[in-house]
Formats: sequence, C-alpha cells, structure tokens
Amino acid sequence: MFQQSGRPNSRMKAFFIALLMVVSAAFGAQLKPSVFLADLRPGTSLGELVPKQFGDWKVEPQAPQLVNPQSRELIDKLYVETVSRTYTNSHGQRVMLAIAYGRDQRDSLALHRPDVCYPAQGFVIRNKHDDVLKSRFGDIPVRRLFTGLDGRRFEPVTYWTTVGDHVVRHGYEKKLVEMEYAAKGLIPDGLLFRVSTISQDPDQAYALSDRFTRDLLHAVDPKVLPRLAGFEPAAKSR
Repeated sequence: MFQQSGRPNSRMKAFFIALLMVVSAAFGAQLKPSVFLADLRPGTSLGELVPKQFGDWKVEPQAPQLVNPQSRELIDKLYVETVSRTYTNSHGQRVMLAIAYGRDQRDSLALHRPDVCYPAQGFVIRNKHDDVLKSRFGDIPVRRLFTGLDGRRFEPVTYWTTVGDHVVRHGYEKKLVEMEYAAKGLIPDGLLFRVSTISQDPDQAYALSDRFTRDLLHAVDPKVLPRLAGFEPAAKSR
C-alpha cells in the first residue's frame, strides 16, 4: 500500500497530478474557501494539550536545546504555535519532540518538511525512507531521516505532516485533501510532528521514538487525536 518505487506507482502518481491540474483548472473559480478550519477548533494551545509527563516519560528541564533547522523568521511566518521539548525516561533515554502548527496550508504558507530544512542548515541526510508507525489507534504513514552534522551529531528523525485532520505524505495527497476542505468552504490548518534522538544507530533510535510516540498518543485527550495524527476520537477506546 505504501510502496514508493516501481513504474506502476510512478504512473499512478503522474495520473493523480494530471487529474488535480485538470480539476483545479475547471473548478478553481468555484472553490474559493473563506473560513479557516483553525477558527472552528477549541482555543486550547498545543502546549497545553500535549502533557509534560506521561507513562515513563517526563520533560527534562535542563536538557540540551533542540536543534531547529528553520530560521526564526521563517518559523514566525509559517507557524502560529510551536512545541519543542526533550523528554527522558527512567532509563535515561532521551527523545526530542517538535510540533509546529500553522493555520493556513495553502502553498505559500505550507509547512516546511525536514527533508528540505535540515540540509539548508548544514545537515547531511544519509538515508531517508517512508515507513509506517503502528499504534493501537491505527497506522501512521511517516518519513524517516538519518541525518548528520559535521560528522559528529547523528540524529535519526521520524516525522509526519497533517492537513486538517488527515496525515498526508505526498504533494498530490495534500492537494486532494485541500480540495476536499475547499468544497466545504474551509481553509485547512496543518501540523508537523517530529521526534528524534541523538544516536548513531538509526534502527534502535527509530524503535525508541516509536515507543515514545505511541505512549504520547495514548496519553493525550482523545479529541486531539484527529488534529495530531489523523485518528478519529473514537479510536481512543479501542
């Protein structure tokens, strides 16, 4: 389902892109959304919704500052809220969490993916691939990046992005979701969810990040699940 290589998949992607171009041209004038989905959401901030302590994890106040691969100016332009924390567990393991939320996901203000932002700040992406993070609520399509800085700091990264209440992996998926909201007169918001660790062993790091992420998703209010990871609130009780 999530295969990323092969001619049939490439042809399907090209078909979707062509279809989107045709539909956008035909209905562009009619699909003029005017209501921000962000304005229909509860006013509670993500910083308050994401717990600072859950399960075996708690925020480490004196942890080293997270490396942010984006400039302050760009962050202020794209996002209305960011959450940057380092959590530690009873075994002394650390996971860095970064969440960036933007109220407008149209092209010029869309979330910037780590694939682009990390290299722009001097990081080298040694490996990247699509994967699936399995949770009790369902599967989340994610991107894995194994990054390095100056041959000394190695940071395996796992992230996903949402448009409205949908996780999207590719550009054509984003466009389809945007059109779905536009048909309802809505301008979708979006979120970037990123977890990472400092490690030279990417497989071990990804496993730790996944465990942390599953624990976090189980700890948040069920009403946050669609916004955070595209899950229906009912998934909390499964």
